[in-house]
Amino acid sequence: MRTINLKALSKRETELFVREVGLPAFRAKQILHWIYERRAQSLQEITELSKGLREKLSERAYISNLELLNRQISRDGTEKFLFGLEDGETIESVLIPDEDRLTLCISSQVGCAMCCRFCLTGSLGLRRNLMPHEIADQIIAAGRLIIPRQITNIVFMGMGEPLANFDHVVEALWRITELMKISPRRITLSTSGIVPKIRVLPERVPLVNLAISLNATTDAMRDSLMPVNRICPLGELLQACREFPLPPRRRITFEYVLLGGINDSPEDAGRLVRLLRGIPAKVNLIPFNSSAGAEFRRPEEERILEFQRILSEGGVTALLRKSKGQDILAACGQLKAKCRRSAGVGG
Repeated sequence: MRTINLKALSKRETELFVREVGLPAFRAKQILHWIYERRAQSLQEITELSKGLREKLSERAYISNLELLNRQISRDGTEKFLFGLEDGETIESVLIPDEDRLTLCISSQVGCAMCCRFCLTGSLGLRRNLMPHEIADQIIAAGRLIIPRQITNIVFMGMGEPLANFDHVVEALWRITELMKISPRRITLSTSGIVPKIRVLPERVPLVNLAISLNATTDAMRDSLMPVNRICPLGELLQACREFPLPPRRRITFEYVLLGGINDSPEDAGRLVRLLRGIPAKVNLIPFNSSAGAEFRRPEEERILEFQRILSEGGVTALLRKSKGQDILAACGQLKAKCRRSAGVGG
């Protein structure tokens, strides 16, 4: 008889499984509580069940766990985890400390198909979508590793495009909010701009924060940097953002990677101010993290500060995001790529 991975079941499927094995309905709630809040790694850890019942269930089911393959800790406190999946694929998660927050950046796909020119993950290609439990399990696994500290915020900014794995990300978000009890206000989903999915997102998930990876102020430049723009151009993307239902005092975050001599001119900054009019917005300015062999370079510091000044004077909140974890390959895809090269695996 094939054993069932309880972590792979939705809440409803868990309830059906419990009924099928002849147990009362409240056992489903107990199992879900132990998996998602108590972080049980096996049925034997669910001590709320009798030993005999645990042994009986173990004949039919098990609880999967991500395998920690690599953990690196930066001088600035950033931590990067390389996790192994059951089929041998690997994904990355990054833990970022910031004053009173401890944010976990999680992946939604193994690799990515968006092919953004400045992103290493895109160069790895798309291997497959993550299942809902593999997305949520990054929070469980990292949470166990950092005890007694607690993760306060979740960002979907790791490997992959969340909206290209829409249904699985939707299910994962329900597990994270309903079963893990993490507030939607503490969750941010970042997308390269798949407009049809942005429009239906509020109908399908708890109202999480939205972040848009923008990175250009003209269609020509964004077409060059981010192929998704050829399908969902700037005008359509920004209109979807204007129509996105935001609770009071919430804003959409626009991420803008500054590439020296490419998208960092005063003219770009002025256009960005005009593009964002009418949208409750803030901008995260991210100077490109230069590395050997990179196509792009980091702008000069004066250029970065001038870009920020123009945005601020135009009434746009612009935050300069400091690069963290540079000494541990904290950018998405770097640790996975390094491990693939070490194992002699092609990209």
